[in-house]
This record gives sequence, structure tokens and C-alpha cells, in this order.
Amino acid sequence: MTETTQDITTERADLLEALAHHRHFLRFTTRDLTDEQAGQRTTASELCLGGLIKHVTSAERNWADFILNGPSPSDDFSNMTEADFARRADEFRMLPGETLAGVLAAYDETARRTDEIVTSLPDLNAAHPLPEAPWNKPGASWSARRVLLHIVAETAQHAGHADIIRESLDGAKSMG
Repeated sequence: MTETTQDITTERADLLEALAHHRHFLRFTTRDLTDEQAGQRTTASELCLGGLIKHVTSAERNWADFILNGPSPSDDFSNMTEADFARRADEFRMLPGETLAGVLAAYDETARRTDEIVTSLPDLNAAHPLPEAPWNKPGASWSARRVLLHIVAETAQHAGHADIIRESLDGAKSMG
């Protein structure tokens, strides 16, 4: 069966709608917070709301780059240094001088770029090999479609984490 232009347009619209839905809930958890609150840990986890959004921003940016260019050398976990791991750990917390407004603006820019890629990519079946990492099956490849589904799933998962962190912070609920 051959896909029509309408099928492709509908699929992309569905992917973007699902992603926008989960992005909204993730962002909504930060409503009316100060920078200090956005950086506060409220559970046994190391996570804070600002750090969680920084992480989702970084992950989405990296996956969007993967869709366009395949794996980068920085994705190879076997060659990571302590400094590389420390940089990644900083994604999960608000650092001195960072603001919630700045974190959200970076997320918005990443979201805009990802959306542009989804709408302009010639083929959602285009695939690249996954980088070497303990959680990736050796030799596996992911299509752009599979990467987008992963971004949607990760955003939804982290929106749930954010809801718990926010409820622990001040009782506000974002979902339910």
C-alpha cells in the first residue's frame, strides 16, 4: 500500500499533536513558580522541575540532531570522561545564574526546531544506527518515526515525574 500525501501529513500532524500535548503538561508544572522553587528538590530523587525541563530539552535536541545526522561522537558512552558525565548530571538541576524563564525559552526553541524537522523531513522512514550505549541493542537502527515516538514517550514520562515533583513542592496538581 502506497502512502498518500494526506496520509503522511496526517501522521506528522498526529505526532506533533501528541508531542505538543505532553510538552504542555510538562511546562504547566512550572506555572507560577520562582526560580528558587524550580530548582528545589522535593522527593528522594535528584530531580527538580527546572532540571527536568533542561534534561528534556537536551534529550529532544540530541534526538532531533540524530534524525538529521545520525549518531555523533558525543553519543558514544564508552568514551565519556568524568567531565562528560558531570555535564550530563548538570542537565538535571538548576545551576547558579539559570532562570526558569531561560530554561523554558530554551525548551520552546528546541520544540520549534523539532516541529520544523518533523514537517520538513522528506521521509519518516529514514534511519540511522543507534549509538553505542548499554541500553541500545547492538547494531540497531531507528527511523525518524521511531525517534519521534521516543521523544513523545520520554516527554510524557517526564511530565509525570514533573507532576509528582510539583505536587510535593506545594500541593499543586497538573494532571488529574
